[in-house]
Amino acid sequence: MATELHVSRQAVYKWETNKSYPDIQNLIRISDLFNITIDELIRGDKQMQKTISIDDDELFDELSDPGFYIGMILILVGVLIFDGPLTDTFLFIGLIMIVFFTDTVQSLKNLFKS
Repeated sequence: MATELHVSRQAVYKWETNKSYPDIQNLIRISDLFNITIDELIRGDKQMQKTISIDDDELFDELSDPGFYIGMILILVGVLIFDGPLTDTFLFIGLIMIVFFTDTVQSLKNLFKS
């Protein structure tokens, strides 16, 4: 099987002993190799189902982005408090914060790690 899938014997051993699981490309190849559906492969392995399910914490992390909240506050401040060019400035900065905050923070972290 390892030869057919172009993976190491150790990889197949880990799959067989539930120490790791094949990625989606290998799941497709395995289903083709044994002429069964991916659904049949996954339904038979409860541990694999747990491994590939969406993690609720990851979903929460996406919703707890501080850039979104900072950006929304800036937009609201711009709309409710200021008038004219300041409103446009706060709207622009707020939108930039929403879109690029996480990427900017990650870039800064990587810069200072080096």
